[in-house]
Amino acid sequence: MSEVIFREAVRADLPAILDLLADDMLGRTRDVGEVDATYEKAFAEITADPRNQLVVAEAGGELLGCMQLTYIPGLGRHGTERQLIESVRVRSDQRGRGLGRQMMTWAIAQARRRGCGLVQLTTDKARHDAHRFYLGLGFVASHEGMKLSL
Repeated sequence: MSEVIFREAVRADLPAILDLLADDMLGRTRDVGEVDATYEKAFAEITADPRNQLVVAEAGGELLGCMQLTYIPGLGRHGTERQLIESVRVRSDQRGRGLGRQMMTWAIAQARRRGCGLVQLTTDKARHDAHRFYLGLGFVASHEGMKLSL
């Protein structure tokens, strides 16, 4: 594999990002690979927001992974900012080769550079491999997350 670079996503990346989001057991049930007005709007809002980064991992001109980083100010922990990592995906033919670890290491370095005091993420309870992966990176399953679909 060529050297992996991490960069902010551009509009031309949107179809490949949608393919990555749909390229797993859960994504297939909730994400579609077709670009439509709702995805265009969401992409525009994410990329316009200075507290959000939609990041892609690219090697040899191909998108191999993506993730969204959101920086959240808060009063807890003496007003420290936290980084939320979401929508982490590695293309299915690239899984198990260390790209996910590279992506997470890069994201955590961004949080440190920015002065964040905490990095957090959520992962679906059905993603057992992801749980092992995140625990292996030093994350601790310290909270129980909840969602309410609207």
